[in-house]
Amino acid sequence: MIKYKHALALNPYFGDSTAMMGVFPPTGLEYIAASMQGLVGKVTLLDLRHEKAYQNPETLSEFIRDEVDLLCISIRWQTRFRHVCEFIAQLPAEVTTIVGGYKATEEVEDLFERCPNIDAIVRGEGEDIIREIAAGTPYADIRGLSYRHNGSIVHNENHELPEVASIAFPDRSLRRHDYSLTLHGARLSRHTFDTMLTTRGCPFQCKFCTFSLNPLGQKRSYTERPVESVIEELKTVTANTVLFSDDNFFTNRKRAEQLCDLIIESGIKKTFIVQARIDIAKHPRILAKAEKAGFRLFLLGIESPHDRILEQLQKGITQQEIRDALTVLNQYKFFLHGYFIYGNIGETEEEMLYIPNFAKEIKLDTISFQKLRVEKFSPLKEIVEATPGYYFNQIGGPVYSDRFGRDELKGIRNRIRSGFYDAGQLNSIARKATRIGLVNGRDLAIALPNLPLLLYRLATRRKEKKRRPVTLASCAAIQSPYQ
Repeated sequence: MIKYKHALALNPYFGDSTAMMGVFPPTGLEYIAASMQGLVGKVTLLDLRHEKAYQNPETLSEFIRDEVDLLCISIRWQTRFRHVCEFIAQLPAEVTTIVGGYKATEEVEDLFERCPNIDAIVRGEGEDIIREIAAGTPYADIRGLSYRHNGSIVHNENHELPEVASIAFPDRSLRRHDYSLTLHGARLSRHTFDTMLTTRGCPFQCKFCTFSLNPLGQKRSYTERPVESVIEELKTVTANTVLFSDDNFFTNRKRAEQLCDLIIESGIKKTFIVQARIDIAKHPRILAKAEKAGFRLFLLGIESPHDRILEQLQKGITQQEIRDALTVLNQYKFFLHGYFIYGNIGETEEEMLYIPNFAKEIKLDTISFQKLRVEKFSPLKEIVEATPGYYFNQIGGPVYSDRFGRDELKGIRNRIRSGFYDAGQLNSIARKATRIGLVNGRDLAIALPNLPLLLYRLATRRKEKKRRPVTLASCAAIQSPYQ
């Protein structure tokens, strides 16, 4: 017997609470919705970024009272956390309300206090947990769940991380609209966007990164979906631009090559965005197949132009290796975006300001850059605490020093940006993007004036991605120049 007749999967972010208003779908929430199908009578997905009628809590509450008996909400970001909590607290208390997401996992006690109508909070990856809830399993028997009981909060032991091959991919028929690049309500491109996740986890151990850890400190080992499943899902995608949001699409090079072959053989015609490490440049056969399959935008973690800092971050690469790799990658029809970190321990102003020059030397098309940050389980925390003159104000926040405080780093950030995005570089971006078929003339006319904002949003989005591995409704974390 079905316990819940109608489940609502709700993305509560809207207005200025997320970057670039709905470029990509809430893919993680869609994984949750897919996991409930067959266990509840009906599933509805509401993304409030595109649902103006339901942005009023009174209107949404009326719909929930009339239609819904299981409400599942994703809280992913630090941004607008208080606003989201206030919104959720106004929703009907009589409807079973489950909350999850990276930020929810971090703030369990605070959420229960802020939102008296929350019945339970999913901690960590949520697909298996939401299935148990939907099936009516008693809360006391569900690992990874925190819930109210007799006036107190009960925290069950953590849930083990599920096998990625066992997780149902999103049912895109639940969407109520397409996703495109818009700014202040105006569409900036002909492209529509979607995301796919073919693997979870990352096998590398960079000090600045916590990709492989969830907010509970659990390490997500690298695990893969069957390639047949990936192609099956890809055939359901109607968007013409797809982000493979794997931490590194080319971790298993043989598998990546096989996927490229299958995309070509299947006649799938799309523009693909991938995150990659520079060592893929050592494999020209795979690069040629990726180019033929429609891979056009590569997101590369460069991090620093200085060997000393690369070693400090345990990147496992050198400046010369970066130069050699970019020489190879620039031979293909790839648009190359590089990520950098500034404000590293012991880094001088001169070294930070070399970032734009280095980026131009190696012919990156676009860059984004963020301050060094300390995450909860990052080894950098101990290093910063042991280094005289360096400090951070909160976990997840940036690292400052006696020499480089907030104002000094802000000034350096502005000089990095202006040093790279000058008139010549903007012209180069336009020519390259047009030449490789990434945009057309109309796209450029609309998007180029907004490029500074787009790139700021990219840097912001990557900062958020560093803070949230896959959880209830936070998987497929996005990092793209389009957002």
